[in-house]
Amino acid sequence: MRLFSKPVLAGSLAALIAALAVGQSAVDDAIATQAQAPAFEVDPLWPKPLPNHWVLGSAIGVGVDSRDHVFIIHRGNATLNARTEAGLVSDPPSGECCAGAPPVLEFDPEGNLVNSWGGAGEGYTWPQSNHGISIDAQDNIWIGGNGANDSHILKFTRDGKFLAQYGEPGRAANSKAMDAFGRVAKISFDNAANEAYISDGYGNKRVAVIDMSTGAIKRYWGAYGNVPSDSNLGPYNPDAPLVQQFRNPVHCAEPTNDGLVYVCDRPNNRIQVFRKNGTYVKEVQVLPRTLGDGSTWDISFSGDAAQKYLYLADGKNMRVHIMDRQSLEVLTSFGDGGRQPGQFFAVHSIATDSKGNIFTTETYEGKRVQRFVYKGVRPVTKRDQGTVWPTGNE
Repeated sequence: MRLFSKPVLAGSLAALIAALAVGQSAVDDAIATQAQAPAFEVDPLWPKPLPNHWVLGSAIGVGVDSRDHVFIIHRGNATLNARTEAGLVSDPPSGECCAGAPPVLEFDPEGNLVNSWGGAGEGYTWPQSNHGISIDAQDNIWIGGNGANDSHILKFTRDGKFLAQYGEPGRAANSKAMDAFGRVAKISFDNAANEAYISDGYGNKRVAVIDMSTGAIKRYWGAYGNVPSDSNLGPYNPDAPLVQQFRNPVHCAEPTNDGLVYVCDRPNNRIQVFRKNGTYVKEVQVLPRTLGDGSTWDISFSGDAAQKYLYLADGKNMRVHIMDRQSLEVLTSFGDGGRQPGQFFAVHSIATDSKGNIFTTETYEGKRVQRFVYKGVRPVTKRDQGTVWPTGNE
């Protein structure tokens, strides 16, 4: 057995303590510099079941009002499988279930359905294919449409009373038009300026800014702030130079508190950032080798005054990306393809409430709305979190 003298042991102990101190310092430094991001868990019990044998069709919009009531819009019977989902509305009925719910559904914070409305009515043309639902500071509801004849926008009270129709239905795509739109994907608001930002859209290839009171188009722009063009760019090629125009659809245009506008150029897998006058600032591509439907579907921001975080719905890759809004770096992502709570099938739209919770809707065969509970800002431990199932940990 090898023996050590007391001085040697003391020296070794001192060296060990010093090494541990250095190691702890390195750990502390690593923790201090580790990325932080908001954390979420799915609420598998939200919302509560619908009445009347109602089911959702393709769900293509979500918004939150001043009371934290959640409004969604979906396409109902037109997108139900006639044989397996729409037995109650077949002719003759083939079973007791099911029927599409009315297009607009309102849920309270606990997930109770408290109102439903929408569809054809006097004084307006309901979209052939409603698309997107947005809520302004007066809790008015704005709806676009991406059907062939949907070149207009509708505005209602939160209870479904018709207020205004902006634009003229049945107009052909024209990204330079000043009196009509081109299959609008979504409407967003700069309430202080009384301006609405139109992601315009599935026919046109532009962002248009309108007066919220009159619907008059005040300005518009295309990719990089260019004059928009309606020319056919062909399919996206990840190995080709980035094109100088938007592809269809231009899927969101979200203004921020610090005077910027974040635009979803969906098939090009990019977010472009502008000043509110249309001056181009910067861009980022997210998963740029994504083909087909693209990766940049819809955007919402964290509720702090600085709007530090950007939440990006990525319908093709079946997840939500959490990004640093200023750097446009993806910090972490959650979700995975599937039909269980916390998974996605074509996550289409995203919104947040006053408590920081996230709400999503899913289109195509997804046909649902989900709630993800905000759990605070935490160190990022995984780039891709997968399904954020409840853990019971605070």
